[in-house]
Amino acid sequence: MKDFILSIDQGTTSTRSIIFDRTYKSRGAGQQEFPQHFPQSGWVEHEAEDLWTTTVETARKAMAAAGVTAAQIAAIGITNQRETALVWDRRTGKAIHRAIVWQDRRTSERCAELRAAGHSDLVAERTGLLIDPYFSATKVAWLLDNVPGARVAAEQGHLAFGTVDSWLIYKLTGGRRHVIDVTNASRTMLCNIGTADWDEDLLKLFNIPRSMLPEILSNIDGFGETDPEIFGGAIAIRGVAGDQQAAVIGQACFTPGMMKSTYGTGCFALLNTGADRVASKNRLLTTIAYRLNGEIHYALEGSIFIAGAAVQWLRDGLKMIGKASETAELAAKADPGQRVYLVPAFTGLGAPWWDAEARGAMFGMTRNTGPAEFARAALESVCFQTRDLLGAMRKDWPGNADMLLRVDGGMSANDWTMQRLADILGVAVDRSASTEVTALGAAWLAGHGAGIWPDRDGFAAEWHLERQFVPSMASSERADLLTGWDSAVRATLGFGK
Repeated sequence: MKDFILSIDQGTTSTRSIIFDRTYKSRGAGQQEFPQHFPQSGWVEHEAEDLWTTTVETARKAMAAAGVTAAQIAAIGITNQRETALVWDRRTGKAIHRAIVWQDRRTSERCAELRAAGHSDLVAERTGLLIDPYFSATKVAWLLDNVPGARVAAEQGHLAFGTVDSWLIYKLTGGRRHVIDVTNASRTMLCNIGTADWDEDLLKLFNIPRSMLPEILSNIDGFGETDPEIFGGAIAIRGVAGDQQAAVIGQACFTPGMMKSTYGTGCFALLNTGADRVASKNRLLTTIAYRLNGEIHYALEGSIFIAGAAVQWLRDGLKMIGKASETAELAAKADPGQRVYLVPAFTGLGAPWWDAEARGAMFGMTRNTGPAEFARAALESVCFQTRDLLGAMRKDWPGNADMLLRVDGGMSANDWTMQRLADILGVAVDRSASTEVTALGAAWLAGHGAGIWPDRDGFAAEWHLERQFVPSMASSERADLLTGWDSAVRATLGFGK
């Protein structure tokens, strides 16, 4: 019997693979970190082969841990870091350059030129996105213009572009399939989210040959079969979604008005708006949440570039902590009389500010400010940024005053942070009993596609609450905190201008 699903979760700092059984339980897992490359300030790259080799190695580890063979796996689901761009040569199967990561800001100047030339309305209308280095299009154009011979090779049809899902599927299928799922496509700044197809006007704007682009598929589709030599037998790839959309699915946020917020390296909040494609007036993004059975569901999305990365900064940059889990205890010990704010604009500020040139700053420090106050400021910065997103979403979709918020990701395990989040937002925060909702979302797509897991309603019925965090902060204290945060952000945005 094919009773298992292999879910591959290829993230920004590590790759994780999990074997799920028919009851959605994890039976075996493998995880592996890989190097981050920072060739210049604001540049972030990954070796394409690192993404590939860690995928294969963690999948094999998960299978071994579960005692499962390829013959017992019904399908593979893939979820991945979005917007990260790869270009490879079809003739060799090799990437022509390191992958340019979603955090990379090297195309800030080009994006500013495009905005100044008046292209913002076209991009927003077709893609739901803002012109920003975050998205894939200007990364691809940079590769074509800066890697010797790349543009000529692309025009001759020799080069292929893809997000991480495309690269992994290409490698897993032995180069037989060049495809992308609709959610990853919607993050490239090249896809018309109304038609779910590549947009010729945008391809001309960014000067990218259509021959480079993969075929766009639904989230449940036939993405191909793995080369039998990789896992000891061919396995169908049936479900794919970008990591934030996979979390929407894993959290069973299928009803308009449901919102999930994932706290990893960054923070990404998505509000399901159903068939209603909401054009944000508050600098949020409109994106495809998923396409199932031919129906597109849209979402409003707010992206925070630095969430868990602020804790990593405390650990690796400032050496204030030895491990991330120490921050909760430290934050609880912080002097309540010190109002210290961290605006973690290390790679610019995301929604709703979208300032690629902003840089991080600390405000309110005194001679007595120490590690405890730094820890509290780092954790609170995530809560404050989420509040900015929530406020913008309420303005864009005013009928959703009582939105339901479900949280996941590494930071969601921090009870202090989640309670602070509920206090600062003034809404209840629900933490899922599953600690692997992103991988589970990809797994459900594959499992449903393979016919061993139920439909959306059946899957949603299996969602379980682990803990609800209820606001307990006085409204006057909340207002004071938010006033200080707003002042800190304004000062950060104004610095150097």
